[in-house]
Amino acid sequence: MVMDPEVLAQTAGTTVVALMATDAWQRTREGVVALWRRVRPAQADEVDTALEETREEILTARREGDSAGANDLERDWRRRLLRLLAADPSVARELEEVLAEARASLPENERPPVPSVRLQAHASGSARIYQAGRDQHIVER
Repeated sequence: MVMDPEVLAQTAGTTVVALMATDAWQRTREGVVALWRRVRPAQADEVDTALEETREEILTARREGDSAGANDLERDWRRRLLRLLAADPSVARELEEVLAEARASLPENERPPVPSVRLQAHASGSARIYQAGRDQHIVER
């Protein structure tokens, strides 16, 4: 089962940036660029360059302990990947495979964690619970 595009983009953005600091980076970069070449070929070279630039930035951010900078880089790649998924939703499964293969190529203790969202609630009586992994709009009259 393929994840929701927004959840996948969030997970993929975080994972791509995390993999930049590992030995699986080259495999990850090649896989992501290949997806762009298929969906948006005119942007593939630009994405390749952006991935390399981001890698240098994330290595610097980690070396300097700049978690805010690392978070900004993850957010940037989440947005880029969400636009790619919006352009061609069929690429979702391939993106999941690229990231899974890259993670699996690393020793277990070096694999970046896969981000996840876990929602849990308990209600009693006439309580109401509203949960969302993203935006939620509730209008009660």
